Amino acid sequence: MVKVTLENVSKSFKGGVNAVKNLNLVINDKEFMVLLGPSGCGKTTTLLMIAGVYKPSSGYIYFDDKIVNDLEPKDRNIGMVFQSYALYPHMTIYDNIAFPLRLKKLPKDEIDRKVKQVASMLRIDNLLNRYPRQLSGGQQQRVALARAIVKEPSLFLMDEPLSNLDAKIRVEVRAELKRLQKELGITTIYVTHDQAEALSLADRIAVMNEGILQQVGSPDELYSRPANTFVASFIGAPAANIIDANIVEEKNAMYFEMLGTRFPMPRDYAEVLKNETKVYFMVRPEDVRIVEGKGFSVYSIEWLGREAFAHVKAPDGTLLRVILPPESKLTIGQEVGVNFNYAKTHVYKNTGELII
Repeated sequence: MVKVTLENVSKSFKGGVNAVKNLNLVINDKEFMVLLGPSGCGKTTTLLMIAGVYKPSSGYIYFDDKIVNDLEPKDRNIGMVFQSYALYPHMTIYDNIAFPLRLKKLPKDEIDRKVKQVASMLRIDNLLNRYPRQLSGGQQQRVALARAIVKEPSLFLMDEPLSNLDAKIRVEVRAELKRLQKELGITTIYVTHDQAEALSLADRIAVMNEGILQQVGSPDELYSRPANTFVASFIGAPAANIIDANIVEEKNAMYFEMLGTRFPMPRDYAEVLKNETKVYFMVRPEDVRIVEGKGFSVYSIEWLGREAFAHVKAPDGTLLRVILPPESKLTIGQEVGVNFNYAKTHVYKNTGELII
């Protein structure tokens, strides 16, 4: 297996497009690393530089202690799986999986053993005599995975491999993929824009935006302690509430002035924020507390089965996202008060960096 290190890696294209900017990232041996971000953030460009399809404009890529900038893709011992299954339509499933082994000119009996072994692992051993057109999308993606696995690569590179599948099959294949990666112990770098997919699969997630690495951490770290407002807004569903707030002081007490009203500031917050004037206040929907009071009103309620999701309208017209407990008796139009679980809230500078 292999450890991958990107050291000051940048990639520019003609026309002045800086797709990746000074990226420093370490993917540990046997780790499942997800590159997450919106379209155009540089995640696929990063993957293709690791694959050798693109060469970095500057910086170095290491496999263990070896610089691989000039190493051809075929010499990197990688298995790649793409959004498109890229199966050969005129070949049976058996022949599709066997193809990379035949390129290596392995003995016929060894090819047969390896193909049947990996097909059994992915539960497609009953499909080996069929053709791709006879398979569902989920089955075709399993074949694409099998073809990558059978090469016994040191590194898996996956670019949105599940995005063409419907929701139910996507969840099933996701669980299979995570199990396989741990079972095989192959270092895996996985690109997606789907934060739910990233949170469910990754050992660690690298969040990117506009070619710049924003934060690296475990799913729990990114959810519980986002480093800036971009990560806070991108990770979590329903999305976090990120609110413009002024810091005001009156009669030796400090307040958040936001949402058309004032909220008393906890003492530990006041000490840190005494020199700030304008900030972003971040609270996740599950940490908004509905209490008796006036000034806010229930705008909408969506029942999700185990819990309910509501929008609550603030005095200034802002809609707060709120997760309600299943026993909630709120009704649309009802007047309420709002408070927050300050142990879980975050405060950011108006430039986006974390303060608290």
